[in-house]
Amino acid sequence: MTETTLDDVSSRAAGGTDRPVTPSPLNVPNAITVSRFVLALILFALIDIEGWWRTAAALFVFAAATDFLDGHFARKWGQVTQLGRILDPFVDKIIVCGSFLFLVRHPESGVCGWTAFVVFAREMLVTQIRSVLEGRGVDFSAKWSGKIKMVVQCVAVTVCLLSLSEPFLVALGDLQPTYKTFRDWLIYATLAVTIYSGAEYCWRAARLLRPGA
Repeated sequence: MTETTLDDVSSRAAGGTDRPVTPSPLNVPNAITVSRFVLALILFALIDIEGWWRTAAALFVFAAATDFLDGHFARKWGQVTQLGRILDPFVDKIIVCGSFLFLVRHPESGVCGWTAFVVFAREMLVTQIRSVLEGRGVDFSAKWSGKIKMVVQCVAVTVCLLSLSEPFLVALGDLQPTYKTFRDWLIYATLAVTIYSGAEYCWRAARLLRPGA
């Protein structure tokens, strides 16, 4: 998620003066980020415990839906820190990528090793590209394809988790085959949008890195 720069926050925190003020990393936004990381660890444990997949799905939805809180409060309260700028996107990726990784152990989820590989590879590539470009002072903020990719991935993880739950499938009754078909096509869509998003970021990076760009 996009955050204001440290200089902007410092100026506001100083009451509009030029005196720089560095927020402490020990603040509420960073505490929220750390708590989301703890939730991710609990989520991964639940995925590996048979019979807790509906709870895991609910926890994943909560963890994914609250990813805006830490950045929102950091900007609102002038508490944007270097630590927060590192931890926030890191935890976001841990929640999604880790969920795909742990789902690979359950073939009934529909997630195979290639699915997790594509998701991980895209995130590693884009993170490295962003690190290089922003280290050169180039703006490489997220585009709509990246945001859509995140939404599709989150929906896919939730659907895959629920497809492991026997009570949920029993409640579906005759709709079970339809649900599993929808899950499989959603996984294909996830792969497609993940690959497209990664390719778009690579194309942008290539243009920005051209001599004279």
